[in-house]
Amino acid sequence: MNLVIIRHGPAGDPEEWERKGLDDRLRPLTPEGRKEMQRVAAGLGTLVPRIGVLATSPLVRAAETAEIVAKECDSQTVSLETLAPDRDPEEVVRWLREQPAEQTVALVGHEPHLSLLVGYLLTGTPRSFVDLKKGGACRLELPDPLEPGEGCLEWLLAPRGLRLLGR
Repeated sequence: MNLVIIRHGPAGDPEEWERKGLDDRLRPLTPEGRKEMQRVAAGLGTLVPRIGVLATSPLVRAAETAEIVAKECDSQTVSLETLAPDRDPEEVVRWLREQPAEQTVALVGHEPHLSLLVGYLLTGTPRSFVDLKKGGACRLELPDPLEPGEGCLEWLLAPRGLRLLGR
């Protein structure tokens, strides 16, 4: 399975959001974050022109990021509670095992959850050793059947590199 992992784009200030008493799950991308993600998505589209399934955390900033990527990569999105920031990476692995191995799957979520997931898929231990910037992405090749610790990191790109690819 080809797995693309995407961190959501720049969103509003979480501390300001909290001071206003607003639910962090509803914090959206900033207008600049939306523009950046459109450029990032264009770069992703050159690397991954078709995504079989694009799963997103239910938090608004991730769902908005996924919608932008879906338009560029000819995909539909599905909300996946297991991509919420406080979930166990094994829950995502169980969901991935249900997906067809021959397709490209993309996940949009949050840090540090995504880095822990990458570490788990590559080493078998939920430990972060990659730096996924907001709007950054990586691609992993996963074996069939999927076993944590047996994945291979194909690429890891910051948003700037993805924007350059999209020109």
